[in-house]
Amino acid sequence: MPEPHLRAADADRAAVATQLGEQMSAGRLTVAEYDERLTRAYAARTYGELEALTADLPRPAARPPAPAPTPRGAVHGVPTCGWSGGPSREAAWRNWIVVAVIVLSVWTVSSIGSGELRYFWPIWVIGPWGAVLLAQTLGRRGPDDDRRRLT
Repeated sequence: MPEPHLRAADADRAAVATQLGEQMSAGRLTVAEYDERLTRAYAARTYGELEALTADLPRPAARPPAPAPTPRGAVHGVPTCGWSGGPSREAAWRNWIVVAVIVLSVWTVSSIGSGELRYFWPIWVIGPWGAVLLAQTLGRRGPDDDRRRLT
């Protein structure tokens, strides 16, 4: 921390409060100690007052750096094909097929269990979704079309 006589900001008090919460979660502080130190943390005016609240506690482990931002159009573990950075057409259709099999299975089992042909409600799940996928598949240009149009 900076020099103990300098005034602390709200962000500094919040950081100490977070550290106190982590120490309580780890079992180093009782609830009563946590409450008392938290009250003192939000009333603290200087870095020295904040430092006194955590002086008898181990320092938090260094956090690993944040991961680099994902480039536009890339999704971790999913192939992309250029439609708004989402999953590939094949992955979207695979997801649709999985859901279609599940809802059709539920409808079939419930129809067999009741002994009558029930209302075909899966159409409301797989119909619109399939129509949108079909429209996207038929209506989308390939990734090279934009480059050809610009030249």
